[in-house]
Amino acid sequence: MKRVLCLISGMNSGGAETFLMKLYRKIDRNFYQMDFCVNIKEEGFYDKEILEMGGRIYHIPSKSENLREFKKQLAELIKNEKYEFVLRVTSNTMGFMDLKIAKKAGAKVCAARSSNSSDAEGMKAKILHIIGRRLYSRYVDVKIAPSDLAAIYTFGKKEYEKKNVCILKNAVDLDVYKYSETERKRIRKELEISDGELVCGHIGRFSKQKNHKYLIDVFSKILEKRSDAKLILIGKGELEEEIIEQCEKFGIRNKVLFLGVRSDIPALLSAMDVFIFPSLYEGMPNTVIEAQATGLPCIIANTITKEANVLGTVKFLPLSNSTDLWVNEVMNISKIRYESKETFINKGYEINSSVENFLNYMKMK
Repeated sequence: MKRVLCLISGMNSGGAETFLMKLYRKIDRNFYQMDFCVNIKEEGFYDKEILEMGGRIYHIPSKSENLREFKKQLAELIKNEKYEFVLRVTSNTMGFMDLKIAKKAGAKVCAARSSNSSDAEGMKAKILHIIGRRLYSRYVDVKIAPSDLAAIYTFGKKEYEKKNVCILKNAVDLDVYKYSETERKRIRKELEISDGELVCGHIGRFSKQKNHKYLIDVFSKILEKRSDAKLILIGKGELEEEIIEQCEKFGIRNKVLFLGVRSDIPALLSAMDVFIFPSLYEGMPNTVIEAQATGLPCIIANTITKEANVLGTVKFLPLSNSTDLWVNEVMNISKIRYESKETFINKGYEINSSVENFLNYMKMK
């Protein structure tokens, strides 16, 4: 059996982690296994499922916590368990340092998978990111990204133009991510939302990147036109309390449902009427792909790669001071669901095709 060791901060419900799990669930585990080396001490959202599927989870210190111990434990893990295939999920090239350690410890194939198209950090971080490309790229055998923007940001324009970056699409299981009228009614009943009410939705960590402040501004204006509207927010994060306070300040707290981290995302997407996603930047947002798979109309920021428009129905809007464009688009949306399955298959967004590409890119087949 061939095992790949995935290096990631923790297996929680973020986009990159969720996509790894989509691959893991569909991979033929008679021949391949995915193990995870993480830095967080607490149990991750996906830890139990990983262990049930035969995966292993290793906990080592983070670089910021103890760099010497991090290097030592990572090298020992790869040597002792004889890992030939190592995948580092990273949003910047400083993460490639891990692959230098892996390569010297005996890994034959070291892959880096970009998880974003920016880090929104200062000039110092950007300089380190550029330097990191030169310092550590020699230890990266396989370069993987979910979109062109993410490929260029993480690996550089030259590498992208030379076609040295493999694009691995954030595909979904179309048997799971599909619209269900039954689930729509069930979720709305659970949340005490009537069938005629307008439900706006968003899925994402409460962080600066996801731009919840702007989302709340948009929704407060929507309520001026549709007093029966509700906003469903799925996720957790460091800015959650700040967003709750913003809702209270606007007097709309009773209209915004904070649902935390949920495992029934397809059902929740079925319950929504429109998906609003004003992120400042993204590599390739899993949630926008998932929303389209259920046929849900999506209105997203024009900062996000156009590759996210799988169905050709996504509306891209600027993050301007005025929220009028966003409000008008929501008011004009149709509750008719788009057909998605055939387009997703034709464009390579069906999960089984991504599994095959993943194994080929990792040189495991």
